[in-house]
Amino acid sequence: MARIRELGERRVVDMIMSRLEAMPSMPVPFWDDVSAIDIGQGRAVVLKTDMLVWSTDVPQGMSHYQAARKAVVMNISDLGAKGVAPTAVLVSLGLPRDLTSDLVEEMARGMNDGAREYGAYVVGGDTNETDDIIVSGMAYGLASIRRIMKRSGSQPGDLLATTGLFGNTGAAYQILLRGLEAPKKLRSSLVESVYTPKARVKEGLALAKRGAATSSMDSSDGLAMSLHDLSRSSGNGFRIEKLPLSSQAMEFAELHELDASDLVLYGGEEYELVFTVKPAYVTRAREALKAVGGELILIGSVTSEREVVLDVDGEVTRIEPVGWDHFTSKRS
Repeated sequence: MARIRELGERRVVDMIMSRLEAMPSMPVPFWDDVSAIDIGQGRAVVLKTDMLVWSTDVPQGMSHYQAARKAVVMNISDLGAKGVAPTAVLVSLGLPRDLTSDLVEEMARGMNDGAREYGAYVVGGDTNETDDIIVSGMAYGLASIRRIMKRSGSQPGDLLATTGLFGNTGAAYQILLRGLEAPKKLRSSLVESVYTPKARVKEGLALAKRGAATSSMDSSDGLAMSLHDLSRSSGNGFRIEKLPLSSQAMEFAELHELDASDLVLYGGEEYELVFTVKPAYVTRAREALKAVGGELILIGSVTSEREVVLDVDGEVTRIEPVGWDHFTSKRS
């Protein structure tokens, strides 16, 4: 009998899903970022649940306010990646009985601010006693079924893009977990990317409204794992021709003689959108993102071969399906 630490999160999810009876006419299939229920007239209730566990998900130095806010934002991020506006959030809290009241109030402020930042409200939830702090959220939104951007819609020849640069969170975890040093200003910028993530809700809504993206997901588990998840859903592959490397991550990599591509591909928790777009719609997508203060960064293309590779200056290397996994990864 295998232990789940040997299986990994995705095989565990597969095992669970194989024993679930799929609801008829599900607008979004299993193994996407969200779940959805058809309510008729071309509309769907879109749902997402995700949890944060203090001992495994909260890095050193993160406040209770920041952790509670992040637990809400990471649920909202997945709705945004589907082009769905969040309306409401439910939050269940597992709290040790010795936790002080001021920290509970701090967490409540973080939950509220995380929801209101994106136009949603925390409308209720549950509390229970636990040995560790657990913040389990569920985000809710309504959407037109035809506008939901699933993982599975890309076709060979589509272009691959992101809404932002990568590497900052990968560098931040080198600081927080390995104790690597950085100049004060650089350190602050990198660590902030982990402590106060941003969901790309406006960008997702803009892409969905213009019908510009053929597939989309957020990069919470890292760019490499996101690409493999998109590949799994679509049956296509990806060729990365330009790494979306941030200047801060490059500076940090040079400072410690690290491979900058590892920071970009395997960092995780960037919460940028990773999406595909038909070549004829690139201008449409770029204009849609620009109108809401975002940007489109082209990084590669969709291929018919079911593999994910990095092709820089003619040197092709396989991108491994490595990223954050709740049962095999350890961050704190």
